[in-house]
Amino acid sequence: MVNPFYASVILFVGRAWDAFTDPLIGFLVSKSPRRKIGTLIPWIVMSTPFAVTAYTLLWSVPSSTMSLQAKIMWYLLWYCLFQTLLTCYHVPYSALTMFISSRQKERDSVTAYRMMVEVLGTVTGAILQGQIVSAFSKHTSTKCYKQGFKFDTSNSSLSTSKPVVVADPSSEITPAVLKDMRTGYVVGAAATAGVFCLCAIVLCLGVKEKTSPYHADGNSKSQKSFFNGACKVLRHGPYVKLIIGFLFTSLAFQLVEANFALFCTYSMDFGQDFHNIVVTILVMAALGIPFWQWFLGRFGKKTAMFVGMLWAIPFLVLIIIIPSNLTMLYFIAMSSGFSVSAAFLLPWSMLPDVVDDFILKYPEYTGHEAIFYSFYVFFLKFASGISLGISTLSLDFAGYKIGSCDQPENVAFTLKMLVSPVPIALILLGLLLFRLYPINEQRRREIIKGLEQLKVEKAKMECEDVKHCIVQR
Repeated sequence: MVNPFYASVILFVGRAWDAFTDPLIGFLVSKSPRRKIGTLIPWIVMSTPFAVTAYTLLWSVPSSTMSLQAKIMWYLLWYCLFQTLLTCYHVPYSALTMFISSRQKERDSVTAYRMMVEVLGTVTGAILQGQIVSAFSKHTSTKCYKQGFKFDTSNSSLSTSKPVVVADPSSEITPAVLKDMRTGYVVGAAATAGVFCLCAIVLCLGVKEKTSPYHADGNSKSQKSFFNGACKVLRHGPYVKLIIGFLFTSLAFQLVEANFALFCTYSMDFGQDFHNIVVTILVMAALGIPFWQWFLGRFGKKTAMFVGMLWAIPFLVLIIIIPSNLTMLYFIAMSSGFSVSAAFLLPWSMLPDVVDDFILKYPEYTGHEAIFYSFYVFFLKFASGISLGISTLSLDFAGYKIGSCDQPENVAFTLKMLVSPVPIALILLGLLLFRLYPINEQRRREIIKGLEQLKVEKAKMECEDVKHCIVQR
């Protein structure tokens, strides 16, 4: 067992390392030669077995006699290694969208399907591992008493954000129970890893990676170095405006996510219902993705983004002005799930348009797709780090007591600020920045026409090369 402070240090270092490796892995993917099965799929094939091994070892402790320093190094090593290997999987996996089809409608459909399955996968994986851990830890219980109100938060692992509770003195974790808990975490991790492998096999066998239809062989060039490739991508105006706008909106949703458990516990007195509320939000987010896919096809992606982000604001206001009412809280969770689905879908749906715009502007360059996706993931993780920093500093300033059920009144007020006014301000700021985003529906149609012309030019050049070879023979 590791002190929460050291656990926080491990998570912080791991996230910092993960953010650093994202652009680097993206560059390495872009420089990879094309194999028989493609350029991206080999990365997925090679990283999967090592990633699932690292994930399983992350949840295991080799010896109960291991020193605290050794445990910290053990978890830090496997956490950083797992994050790196997961990046080796996720960057080519997300960039694969650009190589499944050259048609924007088909890529939008693929993106919607991918995000819906990712949300459902998050819920399924959490429930699967949580239920297995619960089966091995059925004799443990952590109870919290607050102002005569008792709630039980034992045996639940649907989210990494959990209510901070104080243990009931009558409960005791014996060595035998601790051994069962450790076994449960390893078995749960192994089961989740098995699902991971199964999904990777389906992906590799069921998806065919196509070559770029816009570049003729021998008539294109790739970035010479990581620095040049990164500069080329980060100087592309539409991409910069897209990631800055979504940096603020993503920060808004991640602030709510980071503090929602404590908000339910100390501001609403519904800590025992937190996990069910989170599942409700995620299920509604998954169900809302087909709606937003239809909406962006009917009214455009930029309009869908504005409507989706604005939809969250009334419910962020309601959550702090209504009295503690569980039914109303579930209603707010169901309704806000539609905004969460928009936040899941729209960034990934708009990113291919930016890449297409780059290809049209610089048709002589190839291999930048993975760099676009890796830097986008980097900025999302950067927003996550900022949200954790803001939350930690704000709660510390408010006098939050780790491990206590009774918190100062300032803590409840601070939590309300972190889940409502601050996210609303960030959403509005992000929307103001999105007004500068230049790719509307008219520009998308122009990009489609321009890319079709590039296809024609490539076909002509390939035809001329074939004729030249025939003449030489």
